Amino acid sequence: MDPVVNESAAGDEPLICSAKGCREPAAWVLAWNNPKLHTPERRKTWLACGAHREHLGQFLGVRGFLKDVVPLEEWRRAEERS
Repeated sequence: MDPVVNESAAGDEPLICSAKGCREPAAWVLAWNNPKLHTPERRKTWLACGAHREHLGQFLGVRGFLKDVVPLEEWRRAEERS
């Protein structure tokens, strides 16, 4: 449940939600880290469709892991600028 936020090799397949069993296209990026394992600046990412954004965010938030929730398109633009 920890996909890389990159296009597929073909570049034409949509990124898929990280929720177990979901095959919907992702619309959100949930950036997180586990402070027991990762340095403070490290960000891991999960992808979420609209229906699973809140559930995945709550899962990470309860554990204190959630750092940011960003629309996928905004995340892509930021990645292109870096």
